[in-house]
Amino acid sequence: MGKRIVLFLMCLLVVIGHLSAQVTKMSGIVLSKDDGLPIVGASVLIQGTTHGTITDVDGKFVLDNIKPTDKKVMVSFIGMKTQVVDVKSFVKVVLVTESEMMDEVMVVAYGTAKRSAFTGSASVVNAEKLSKRQTTNVVQALAGQVAGLQMTSGSGQPGGDAPTLIIRGIGSINADNDPLIIVDGMPYEGGWNNINPSDVESVSVLKDAASNALYGARGANGVIIITTKQAKAGEAVVTASAKWGVNTRGTIDYDYIKDPGEYYEAHYKALYNQLRYVKGLSEGEAYAQANKNMVGNTKENGGLTYNVYSYPENENLIGMNGKLNPNATLGRVVNGYMLYPDDWVDEAYSSALRQEYNVNIAGGTDKMQSYGSFGYFKDDGIVPSSNYERYSARFKGLYQAKKWMKYGANISYTHSNSASLTEKYDTDLSSFTEGMAPIYPVYVRNADGNILTDLNGKVYDYGTATAQLGLARPNHPNSSIQSSMLNQENRNGNTFNGNAFVDITFLKDFKFTFNVGTTVNEIRYYTTTNPYYGFGAEQNGTVTMYHYRTTTLNLQQILNYSHNFGKHNISVMLGHESYKYNYAELSASKKNMFSYWGNHELNGAVIDGSSAASYSNDYNTEGYFFRALYDYDAKYYFSASYRRDASSRFHPDHWWGNFYSVGGAYLMSKEDWFDVKWIDMLKIKFSIGQQGNDNIGSYNYTDRYNIVNSNDELSLSFNSKGKKDITWETNTNMNLGVEFELLKGKLNGGVELFYRKTTDMLNWFNVPLSLGYPGYYDNIGDMANKGVELELNYIPVNKKNFTWKINLNLTHYKNKITYLPDEKKTTVMDGHGGYMNGSRYYGEDLPINTWYMKRFAGLSEDGLSLWYYTDKETNEEKTTTTYSTGDFYLCGDPNPDLYGGFGTSITFHGFDLSTQFSYLVGGLTYDYGYAGMMGNPTATSVGNRWHKDVLKAWSPENPSSTIPRWHFNDLNTTGSSDRFLIDGSYLNLQNIQVGYTLPDSWTSHLKIKNLRLYFVCDNVYYWSKRKGLDPRRSISGVGTSGKIAPFRTYSGGISLQF
Repeated sequence: MGKRIVLFLMCLLVVIGHLSAQVTKMSGIVLSKDDGLPIVGASVLIQGTTHGTITDVDGKFVLDNIKPTDKKVMVSFIGMKTQVVDVKSFVKVVLVTESEMMDEVMVVAYGTAKRSAFTGSASVVNAEKLSKRQTTNVVQALAGQVAGLQMTSGSGQPGGDAPTLIIRGIGSINADNDPLIIVDGMPYEGGWNNINPSDVESVSVLKDAASNALYGARGANGVIIITTKQAKAGEAVVTASAKWGVNTRGTIDYDYIKDPGEYYEAHYKALYNQLRYVKGLSEGEAYAQANKNMVGNTKENGGLTYNVYSYPENENLIGMNGKLNPNATLGRVVNGYMLYPDDWVDEAYSSALRQEYNVNIAGGTDKMQSYGSFGYFKDDGIVPSSNYERYSARFKGLYQAKKWMKYGANISYTHSNSASLTEKYDTDLSSFTEGMAPIYPVYVRNADGNILTDLNGKVYDYGTATAQLGLARPNHPNSSIQSSMLNQENRNGNTFNGNAFVDITFLKDFKFTFNVGTTVNEIRYYTTTNPYYGFGAEQNGTVTMYHYRTTTLNLQQILNYSHNFGKHNISVMLGHESYKYNYAELSASKKNMFSYWGNHELNGAVIDGSSAASYSNDYNTEGYFFRALYDYDAKYYFSASYRRDASSRFHPDHWWGNFYSVGGAYLMSKEDWFDVKWIDMLKIKFSIGQQGNDNIGSYNYTDRYNIVNSNDELSLSFNSKGKKDITWETNTNMNLGVEFELLKGKLNGGVELFYRKTTDMLNWFNVPLSLGYPGYYDNIGDMANKGVELELNYIPVNKKNFTWKINLNLTHYKNKITYLPDEKKTTVMDGHGGYMNGSRYYGEDLPINTWYMKRFAGLSEDGLSLWYYTDKETNEEKTTTTYSTGDFYLCGDPNPDLYGGFGTSITFHGFDLSTQFSYLVGGLTYDYGYAGMMGNPTATSVGNRWHKDVLKAWSPENPSSTIPRWHFNDLNTTGSSDRFLIDGSYLNLQNIQVGYTLPDSWTSHLKIKNLRLYFVCDNVYYWSKRKGLDPRRSISGVGTSGKIAPFRTYSGGISLQF
């Protein structure tokens, strides 16, 4: 009995000792290998659970309630290599930056790749950089941040057109140059504005053959891959943010004449000079006649119609000295109404509110993770009747159903409402408000100067003889700001995007993936003209209704094989993809509306516009693809890919095309003999391959006809001629690059040389009209882009409470048309055979879009414009004052010599400051805005706005001026010529952001992991060669006169994480 008691006590002591040795509480510290300093906010998570914590300001942590089954702890931090350690009472963890390990994972074609193993050319912009811009869509945040990516600034209306994107130069004359958009692995046709930037984790821009060849027929212009956020295993994290801001007009105006008196003086001078020096009147006669004509109603005589000054009846508005009558005062009663000038721009534009709210929840276990988000965005425009409102939601989930099977889904929905104005040159709000002389009233005022009102608010002057004032304004008659307020252009959109996948792993090294994705994007859109004033009044209002719907279906089947043996690593992928696209449109119109407000449907009007129409368009592709990757000892990397693609845009006999790439990389710094202490990593890479561009329009391979009504009988009319063997444009890309990391991670970047050649370029061929059609498209022509890119990231200071980072990227390239068929060489200019198209010349060995126009030769002795021409008999270059006899010349390259961006960011004791610039150097832009304000007044331009430079015009007293004499009806003084070509260089301060992250000690008791307050300004300012010129808005240098410029935004916000 005693032995049993002793044995029991011994066992009890062993159990007690074991239990006392069981770790139930774990503490530790997390440090950075870079500088040995503590890492604040590192995640410490028990593996396989959601139980965890984060490190404090000293890098320390404590984990309580550890169970006997808890064996491992994962320690992670953004930008650093995750470590897994054993459960212990105390542990010291040292994390290494991912850049040092070259383990950064990039999203590439049909998967991911470590940067160290990547042989292609790609740039990645992460969520941290994207979040610093307050933009409607994610693509706007890429400006200046990606080497090789050139983009315009897009529309200035909320929810307006997205920027134009060009990767490594223009690749085609007639085919589309837009890059392919991929969202979470699937081609995307849902519109940029329907992706909530808050949901985006990263954007990868793929630029060379090794990156793009697997996309075959659609990868020739580069690929932009958007990856949305995804949850990680661990405790659920709730992130919420709110932003409030103000939109203001961001346009920098030209230096134009704003003072009404100064404008009348300039106009009088032009009339006087014509009457005195052309028509030969005496000084007194010219003086009297010029004053009379100026305030008269006959625009052929220079009549402005509107006289907004009062002065004694026996005096004139302008004195004999050419200056405003000192007795003149603003405000004149005509027909019982006070004429008083208004600033049209101030009245048209106003500040507007912007607000955005986002919340997302992410978390899960080792087996299941989910991410969900909801966002609301409201952006009011700075012009009347313009706004954008968006509701967005996303759910993304992954589930490891079996050890050998994982599946997931990614579903998003966006609902949007928007109102906008038309942006057609010479008819839209921006065009006439920014081109109106400073003498014209916006409103109708009574004799006391008070603005009149009616049922629709303030009464506006429409500038016609039948309008309330009874005065016919020579500049934009029947136009008013009120039209933009009353006329409607509204869109209601719904976009659904859904992707799903299943991964099946078998035989250890094999994985089969099935992906399915669909997008449904539909827009219901109406436009109206009001029945009260302007053009719509004659028809008692009009309404036009449109409905667009885009539907896509993408199916992918992918088999991957990966195997490691010794120092050899092999990965092979085989795949099949099919893509179906359908676009459908329906439209109709009516006039004579019953009630304008609240009923913008067709049933609200009674007279059919006889314009009902609908059509649909299908586009399908199918492809089989292959990729092989091999590396030896993580030093030597090789890649090869092949894709055979079919496109429905070609005749069935020419559906299929073949595309390929091969590439290699050498991680020299891993060699045993490499011992350069200041070089941490050095990698050399090369790739070559081909991609296709099938974005050449539909049905160009066959003749097309229109079905028309011929006296209510069915009839056909010829539309266009087809060419059976038309096929894709082919892009051959070569890329040679060096990537490096220096000075213990302080400096990293890369230099890349690229050569991109387009063959079988789509060209339009004219034929004699006697054949019954004007011409046809065919694949004949080559073009090349070659250049260099540089990306640099430098960290001058990286301390515990102070970090300073600097980034820079630049791209230099040259474009050249290398071959044109003889049929296209209709003329020869300076030895370059080619053809002209408007103000452009397309010739062999010349850059695309080369300017082709008359050359300004200065002024004659009497101040007239001169243009060059070549004497056909002597071949001498001479000058003429007759515009029509001037010759056309090659006048320069609109493509830039250099473009890119740079920026810096600083963090200091919780405060952060960042700024980003974009820039462009070189390339000639035609300054349409300046040209429009420099023209002499003529019968067709009376009442236009003028630049102050017209006051420096040639005169006998100012014979050295380069500005033509200031005479009324001197024609063609601003005729298209190189006089208005100007260096398109600019520097753009895109963004400034200041923020403060509250210390954990202030927020932890509120269960808040992170709380940040910030202020940001977007589209801050830009500098160009002439005040008022905005070269950012065009890639080809065509100018953007008459377009609504991007607005400036001031915003403040708060971001919380629980």
